[in-house]
Amino acid sequence: MSFCVVGLDPAPFEHLVGLPDAALKALGATRIIVDAKPGFPDRVTVRDLEIGETAILLNYEHQPAQTAYRSRHAIFVGEGLGQALDLVDRLPDAILSRQISLRAFSASGEMLDAELADGSFLEPIISRFLADPGVAYLHAYYAKRGCYAARIERC
Repeated sequence: MSFCVVGLDPAPFEHLVGLPDAALKALGATRIIVDAKPGFPDRVTVRDLEIGETAILLNYEHQPAQTAYRSRHAIFVGEGLGQALDLVDRLPDAILSRQISLRAFSASGEMLDAELADGSFLEPIISRFLADPGVAYLHAYYAKRGCYAARIERC
């Protein structure tokens, strides 16, 4: 079964780009200069930002469903923004190189299943989860810090 890995739409973050640090702080966000790779995975392009790039660390509601699984957490968005990732039938390096918590959700936002695996072992799990007609989409989370990584869906 074909799957797509989808990054976040950059539009909701455009107003943050270039804001002074004090203005970001007032919004609960922080500008970070990337000083290690890997270490700062951008959620729009779903890639590890390069050393010297700037990222904005902010809180983001990635699971807005009105269920017990509603969720928000810290994410990095590169200030260069770029185009949202839409990758077919393969996983980006930022996911392949980390341990991932993969969670399957129904259309109403209820969690139906979950599994923890190294990114390089995710494809069969993705196929199994998406073969279930009750699963509407998957969320990948970076397991170490529990941060949302990307959405995976049928394509």
